[in-house]
Order: sequence, then C-alpha cells, then structure tokens
Amino acid sequence: MLPVLEPAQSLEAELTIVRAKPADTKLIVCVWHPFPQWRADEMMPAAIRKRWPEMRVVHLPDYDRLNEEIPDTDIFVGASLRPDQFAFAKKLKWIHSTAAGVNQLMYPALKNSGVLVTNPSGLFSPGMAEHVIGMMVLLARNFMDSVRYQDKHIWAQNEVSSIPGEITELSGELMLIVGYGSIGREVARRANCFDMRIWGMTRSGKGDASLVDKILPISDLDAALPHADWVVLAAPDTPDTQKLFGPERFAQMKPSARLINMGRGTILDEDAFAHALNTGQIRGAAIDVATTEPIPADSPLWTAKNLFITPHTAGVSDRLWRRETEILMELLERWFDNQEMFNVVDVSAGY
Repeated sequence: MLPVLEPAQSLEAELTIVRAKPADTKLIVCVWHPFPQWRADEMMPAAIRKRWPEMRVVHLPDYDRLNEEIPDTDIFVGASLRPDQFAFAKKLKWIHSTAAGVNQLMYPALKNSGVLVTNPSGLFSPGMAEHVIGMMVLLARNFMDSVRYQDKHIWAQNEVSSIPGEITELSGELMLIVGYGSIGREVARRANCFDMRIWGMTRSGKGDASLVDKILPISDLDAALPHADWVVLAAPDTPDTQKLFGPERFAQMKPSARLINMGRGTILDEDAFAHALNTGQIRGAAIDVATTEPIPADSPLWTAKNLFITPHTAGVSDRLWRRETEILMELLERWFDNQEMFNVVDVSAGY
C-alpha cells in the first residue's frame, strides 16, 4: 500500500513547465551510495520501461557516465545531483529525489532554475515509526542493560531494575513530536496504542490534529519542553533546525525525559547532547542519525550514558524499493497526463 501522499506545494511553478510526451522524454535513474540498500533496485527502471516502452530510460549504477548522459535528460531520478553535474543538465525539467531529505539539492543554481523537485515523502514513515516505538520500548523497559548482562551470562534482575525510574511505562506519558509531518503522524498513530498523550509541533502550528491532543508552533518549543516525557525529533535539516537542541533546550527538559532523534543529526548540538546524558539532565536517548556518518571513533556519542545508537537504519525495509517505484510511477502518470503533482518540494523552504 502506498503511504499517504503530500499535496503539491507549488502548482503555479508546475504549470510553467512544458511536459514532453513519453516518446520525446529521456529519464535517468542514478542512485549510488556506499550503503547498498540505498542504491536503486532494477525493478524501478524495469517498471518504467514496461509502462512506457517508447521512453528512453537509462539506469546508471554510479556517477561515472552521468556528465555524458545528462545534457539531453528531461527527468532525473536520484538522491543527489551536484552543482557541477547540474550545470550539464540543459534540458532538465524535473528531479525526483529518492531520498526524503533534499538539503543536498538546495543550492542556488537549482533553486533558481525552475526545475521541479519532488521527493518520496511518506515512503519511509511506516518503518521509521516502528523504529521509534521500538526505541521507546527499549528505553522504557531498560532492555539495553538486560542485553549487556546477558552477554556476561548474568541473571541481573536486581541490577536492571533497582534504580528508581529506570523501568517505566509509556501509558499516560506525554510525547512531543518536533516535526509533525508524515513520519510524525505515523509515530503518533502507533503511540496512541500505548494510551500516550501526544503533542505535535510544526513550523506554523497547523496540521492534522486527528492523532494528537494538540498541535503547537515551533515558537512554543521552550514552553512545551518542560512538560514532555518523550521528545521525538523528526524535523528536516534546514538553517532553522540546525543545533535546534543545545545546552539551553536540554536544561529545560525533565531529568526523567528521554529523547529520540529520527530527523537529522544536525538538529542536535552533539557535545551538549552527550553532556546532558552524562550529567543526568535527561534520563536517556536513542538516535538513528548523526552530524557525521559514520560517527567518528572519538565522538562523545559512543560513550554517552544511556544512549542507544542505530546506524541510520530506521528507513531500511524489505518494501523500500517497491514503495519507491510505486510513488515514482504514480508521479510519472500524473506528469504525462498534465495533472497536479504531489510531494513537491518547496525549494524556498528546503523541504
């Protein structure tokens, strides 16, 4: 099943783009990443060729031939297109990012070009929401210490449960979701099964409130933090969100509070974050992202107290490329039918 689709944010910009017929269109799929799961599966170009055999579809496994292929390309599908590569793209009308985050595309030449940018918003939300809930249960039930003692062959009933507040329940606790978009909504949907109280937070304070008790604007962050038992970060990487959580914000949180970062590593001041954990300003945390990945060996994150780290795997799923392909195919159908597109990136906002 396709995830919930985000409506177009800039229909006016779409209408200025002349969309060629499939027979007059060249599309490139080019996704390379050191992590094989992020590389495009052959099912994607195969599905496009089957639906539109008259279209020129090129699948590049890496960037070696991109400069040679991109000058006459109309549609680019991939996670990244550097400014020097974009300079060769003389016919480009539409970029579909296979990554939900698009900050790597938000450079002046592209933002000012009029090229349409879409992303697979909603694609990663189900798996990432399950990942968040798993992290919360792990922290609430102190599974980390249980695993450590299991590795030592120790039945550590007293050690695991003797510290007051180390093992808690989720029911009745307040979750603050900072960045209440598609991922945040799926987190809220699942957290409701635990009878939690949930506040969503968006830039404007507006959004679908059907799954939360209320939605707050980001300007209310300082007022909301002292009330939260759980803070879930699912915000994009923008100039406004970089180091959004520093010493002052950690000082406002409850000593019993726990934090989950599913957004971007840049949202946290990592030195202040490690200090808050090590000094007991907050009880615990879990992260799936970091400012620098892989995390350097000398990073204070590795030794921070009560911190659980997963290596940017929250979005990984056995359904990933099937969903990627379904979203792109629906977008292509709309493109060639001159219909309104969805998941259109607002380049002025950066997401």
